[in-house]
Amino acid sequence: MTYIIGEACIDVKDISCQSVCPVDCIHEMDRILVIDPEECIDCGACEPECPVEAILPEDAIPDDWKPFVPINYAFPDKDAINRMVDEIKPPGEGDTE
Repeated sequence: MTYIIGEACIDVKDISCQSVCPVDCIHEMDRILVIDPEECIDCGACEPECPVEAILPEDAIPDDWKPFVPINYAFPDKDAINRMVDEIKPPGEGDTE
């Protein structure tokens, strides 16, 4: 099992979780951080460090997080990850300009 980073991380990318990861499995993409499931040791150190609560264990994700499983599993394909994130939340969506 691995941990999954969800929508709350999009365009936030606070690296607190990355700083505590003992195996450096959290990687920065253009708009989101992702957890490499091949490297994750399921220690859970990242989850409480996330200020936007964007990290959950894969076996505990709610239905609305399902699209983020393939996003995290797509690592290291940065282009695929960026494309999937843009489909879920287009760039600029939610901006208040």
